[in-house]
Amino acid sequence: MTFHNMTWIGYPSKNLAFTSPEEIEAFIASQNIISRLMHCYIALFVPTGLIAGICILIIFIKNYLQYKVMENLDLFLLHFTISNIIMIFLSFTVITRPDYLKATCLACNVLSFFFNFSYFNSQYVLILMLLVLLLERFPPRTVLGQGTYRPMLCVGFAFCLALTGAVLVGTDNYQLETDCQLDPLFAWPEYEIVKFTFGFGIPSFLQILCFTVLLAKAAPPDAPALQQHFRTYPAVYIINITIFICRLFYNVMILFRTTLKLQKSIGTPENELVMNIAEIVLFCESCASLVFILCFHKPCKDEILHVIHNCQRRNAASNHLEIPVTTPIHESGSQ
Repeated sequence: MTFHNMTWIGYPSKNLAFTSPEEIEAFIASQNIISRLMHCYIALFVPTGLIAGICILIIFIKNYLQYKVMENLDLFLLHFTISNIIMIFLSFTVITRPDYLKATCLACNVLSFFFNFSYFNSQYVLILMLLVLLLERFPPRTVLGQGTYRPMLCVGFAFCLALTGAVLVGTDNYQLETDCQLDPLFAWPEYEIVKFTFGFGIPSFLQILCFTVLLAKAAPPDAPALQQHFRTYPAVYIINITIFICRLFYNVMILFRTTLKLQKSIGTPENELVMNIAEIVLFCESCASLVFILCFHKPCKDEILHVIHNCQRRNAASNHLEIPVTTPIHESGSQ
């Protein structure tokens, strides 16, 4: 339990004693990098991600009201979209960078709970999507394989994991003000270990397993070709690859922060810089995933193309309006 006393921990940028001009210059450079990345994310990725997310919600709701039914894949993508929109709103906590959001430990823990809930939910909904596509290509022969998979399974599991994370943040000094990140610095080391294991380790293993079966197992004779299968569901596979790459970087830094805690070290400004970059990359992934769904998921892509086509047709019609020409009446002179 000695590692559960986290009162000693702090950010390197808040505990620096500069001994040379080079250290001051390095510190200023790292702060500038964080600030510029934050402004780039807020100015470019946040509006793009939110607009894409809102368009996806409108398209799915419109299609449901029109056809009164929603396919499993669309239902999973709807839950995935909502989770990512929540993560984008929570990412506004980086606006204060290179400084940190000031909040009580209790408020920081509440923010962390909602962040982890969206984080775990989006990860496991994505696994269910892969499983559904895998079972579509390789029809199951057992009753268990023919079962119905619901996003609520992911919601319940994500809630339990987020609640576990909230407990592992720690239960002391909730009333004190602190520098807050969505993954609190003052959390117990077990917090990062649980988050890495259930938020990246196990899901990544399942992703790799699904891809291995998909690529290595021979499909039934009546199944479409593998290239055709990828072209039919490109959005799911693209966001799987994007999430794996971005969350790999993020989770490596989470584990590195755990090793520093176990060594009773606050690290260096460079460590803090890379951790901040990893956090912003994670938020960029949430925005990019929504754009990929809008551009590559067939119902969304078809609706966008339909809207663009209608706009072009209206513009063409307005440009070809016939303007009536009145013939001037000439007065005839008396002869």
